[in-house]
Amino acid sequence: MTDFPPLTVDIVSDVMCPWCFIGKRRLETALRSVPQLAVTVRWHPFQLDATLPKTGKDRKQYLSDKFGGIEQANSFYSQIKAAGLEEGIDFAFEDIKLSPNTLDCHRLILWSRADDLQDEVVERLFKAYFLKGEDLTRAETLVRISDEAGMQSDLVEQLLETDTDLHKIEAEIANAQAAGITGVPCFIIDGRFVLAGAEKSETIVAALLHAEETRTDQEVQSPH
Repeated sequence: MTDFPPLTVDIVSDVMCPWCFIGKRRLETALRSVPQLAVTVRWHPFQLDATLPKTGKDRKQYLSDKFGGIEQANSFYSQIKAAGLEEGIDFAFEDIKLSPNTLDCHRLILWSRADDLQDEVVERLFKAYFLKGEDLTRAETLVRISDEAGMQSDLVEQLLETDTDLHKIEAEIANAQAAGITGVPCFIIDGRFVLAGAEKSETIVAALLHAEETRTDQEVQSPH
């Protein structure tokens, strides 16, 4: 049998997207049920709303503008809350005061890749926003999260004061949009199969197994 590198799962996601948090949980459930597969998960940026100012926007105003009224927004989010509970996520939407511009969050996720801490940082960002209603536009929030995740928080603090990698994040988002990604989460398995949306864990398992079974020797450097 050929020794393949681990299967890659590239997740295009936004920190302010509740379905991305649900999708993360469903992927984790899927991975636990196929322990025989070696899988590498990588996170990539997307912005649900790039028009949000750097300092964010009042959440109630944002939802009212987006859904044409707070009642419609509440109805929409009640369905997400129910879906979250099925995955063990108790969304505290009512505690969120600010809808953030997530570019700095995506910079933090990018920097965490070097320490192999992407998953840890993404998890902490989701929890900070959706469970505690924290303000993700504040540098000190991101610095604290980086510290808790095990990153060099003093370096993160310095980098956040600059525009380091901002263009890189914006270019990645533009590339995702050019590739036809209009909503998140989007799971790209082995660079070949795309699951758009927070699919059920059974669907993710089927896709992972299919990707594994259909890998070709071209993915391994042949000595010939």
